[in-house]
Amino acid sequence: MTTGKTIRARFHGRLGAFALDAAFETPARGFTALFGPSGCGKTTLLRCAAGLERFADGYFALGNDVWQDAAQFRPTYRRPVGVVFQEASLFAHLSVRRNLLYGHRRAVAQGANGEIRFDDVIELLGITHLLERSTRDLSGGERQRVAIGRALLSQPKLLLMDEPLSALDRLTKDDILPYLEKLHASLAIPVLYVTHDLGEVERLADHIVLIERGRVIASGLLTEVQGNPALPLARIPEAAVSLDARIEAHDTAYGLTKVAVRGASLVLPEVAGKIGEFRRIRVGASDVSLARNAPAESSILNCLPARVLGHLVDERNQVNVSIGLGRDGAGDRLLSRITRKSWDTLQLHVGSEVYAQIKGVALV
Repeated sequence: MTTGKTIRARFHGRLGAFALDAAFETPARGFTALFGPSGCGKTTLLRCAAGLERFADGYFALGNDVWQDAAQFRPTYRRPVGVVFQEASLFAHLSVRRNLLYGHRRAVAQGANGEIRFDDVIELLGITHLLERSTRDLSGGERQRVAIGRALLSQPKLLLMDEPLSALDRLTKDDILPYLEKLHASLAIPVLYVTHDLGEVERLADHIVLIERGRVIASGLLTEVQGNPALPLARIPEAAVSLDARIEAHDTAYGLTKVAVRGASLVLPEVAGKIGEFRRIRVGASDVSLARNAPAESSILNCLPARVLGHLVDERNQVNVSIGLGRDGAGDRLLSRITRKSWDTLQLHVGSEVYAQIKGVALV
């Protein structure tokens, strides 16, 4: 990573009985998820980035712009951040339009260049029809979309989102996630996104910071962290890898779509989209089987050359195997969960050439 394109954070100290000793570096682009169980320190880290919590031993920089170190501490109102909390906290006496313009006018008055335009934000978030309504009349999902819009229109250089969907029911979450995916595709500013919901991470994150008991235990590209058998994400029952795939072709006769990832092409149930567009797909570890030789005839549509990169045997005699797509293993990383008997029968080891078999219907 080059200094001009990274977010760098380090905080050490105590808040009551809670000890934080965490440091990470992540690209200043895309979504970086701060992920871990409740009480692990995710929100505290985010509040430190916003300047809402202060540790004497702390450092935070966005590119070359240092917001906090041993010699200085920039207060929240001087940090170019937009913050979205669990609760939207809209101004009840203002309409949706005036809520949105509140942060925008303040930012412009303070010298922001106004690159994030009002019309673009309301269209992106689907809130044009809400502009003249009172915030008291909004649903939970609508309130949160307005809160996101207000944060964006404050012209931030960094967007901080603290479990923005945790107060919503499952149906409302499913309604609002596509808007966050549109933000992911459209935003030029980086996002630090706090969540304990793995589904949100799989759909939104480019990078991930894993936090446990106030410490960062891993950080990096989402696919690399997901595909590392030594890390906690590989050991959970629903372990999976998220891949950004480019649409290559549609087979309308069979209702299938062909997509390209690094090192391979995959066939899956038909997805909407034009050739060349990107879609994120989820590949579950339990849906990936391994073979030494390509099967001559099989109902499994995806049989991909790959190479074993690593493995770990768990307490149940299951083996989590990290594989790299392509004959050289240099493509995208997948995770396969097999029994120890299968591992031994196939005489697998790091460097083994294998074929990864994935049912098309298993891909989401």
